[in-house]
Amino acid sequence: MTGQHEPIRIAEGLTHAALGDSAGQPWAGRTLKPNPFSGDDGKVQPAMAAALALEDDGERVRAVVEALRTGRVLVPVVAHEHPGTEPDGTIREHDPDKFKTGDRAGDAMASAAMVSVRTPDGRAALPVFSSVESLLRWDATARPVPVEATRAAVSAVGETDSLLVLDAASDVSVLVPRPAVWALAQERDWTPSWADPELPRVVTGALRGIDELVGVRLERGAQAELRVVLAVRAGLAPGRLQAAVARASEALADQHELRERVDSLELYPVAVDA
Repeated sequence: MTGQHEPIRIAEGLTHAALGDSAGQPWAGRTLKPNPFSGDDGKVQPAMAAALALEDDGERVRAVVEALRTGRVLVPVVAHEHPGTEPDGTIREHDPDKFKTGDRAGDAMASAAMVSVRTPDGRAALPVFSSVESLLRWDATARPVPVEATRAAVSAVGETDSLLVLDAASDVSVLVPRPAVWALAQERDWTPSWADPELPRVVTGALRGIDELVGVRLERGAQAELRVVLAVRAGLAPGRLQAAVARASEALADQHELRERVDSLELYPVAVDA
């Protein structure tokens, strides 16, 4: 018996404050360096071009993150609708939950603002672009602002769900996962969860004590970043199998180290003869 379960967003419920001292590098007091790209020609940088040309999705994400460590991105600044006024004449607050979806209707009396986009699973991400061409393909009215990718990552942590989307309207668009954005913002190295040599130990420890499980294997996910293949005893009643998978899901979601290293995971139970 095999079966695939919905991806688990294992960082749900974390606050930005919880990121404060990750890897011993607090957010407070960090110094942002001056923007060195004032004379940027707007073309894709060579390292990023090479990363985006990779055909393997997982290796492409890894190479993109590596290019972002020392590279620049273009952040779009677009016009947004004026929020209007209250009866007493004061200006209404902007709604932080109104994210750009491509509909620019009603932008009279607009002012400049950075934007966020929604990912397919409903999370907020900061859109960044490798070139002026890719940015204008997404929004011809946007003003490109070149910044260090690490600075964009800091903004993504503070103002979105700690996600970056690179080249949103291009044929090759890359969602930079939350742990990678954290690493970029803190100027740390990042290893994809499916290539992390420490994760098997973490996952095995979290699942210890679930008697129905006889083994576990980690691999790249189909719908999520990481797939956890659960080897379960053959012949289990459906109810007991479901209960075991539910316990495994809860155990992994409660594992702090896993939450820091993995953006999302999917459980894949496979029956084996013990």
